[in-house]
Amino acid sequence: MSDTATIEGTETKTRPAPKVDPKRKPKQPQLWHVVLHDDNDHTYPYVMEMLQRLFAKGFEESFLMAQIVDSRGRVICETCHKERAEFKRDQITAYGADPLLDRCKGSMTATIEPAWADEDAA
Repeated sequence: MSDTATIEGTETKTRPAPKVDPKRKPKQPQLWHVVLHDDNDHTYPYVMEMLQRLFAKGFEESFLMAQIVDSRGRVICETCHKERAEFKRDQITAYGADPLLDRCKGSMTATIEPAWADEDAA
């Protein structure tokens, strides 16, 4: 049997299958943190509602996260692959102003950062 085929005057060669190292494992995708940053223009109810709606956090967890962002200046909302992290960051920054504060002019600030930076620091 030949590794070439001819169809109506054209010749096609079959490529050999790529060599696979059975010891080599597929590379896992890098993880990213979605980080919510504190400001003085959003109330606890706003932060809690946003965390509940965007990240499916429960009442208690969203309250604890609101306390953390208030006291430490930032809180990690989720750790996930980069595409989802970018999407969640964009959802936070598009969530809108806090209706409970007249001085509030817009959404909270969020960023993403590589989770593997945590491993380097340890």
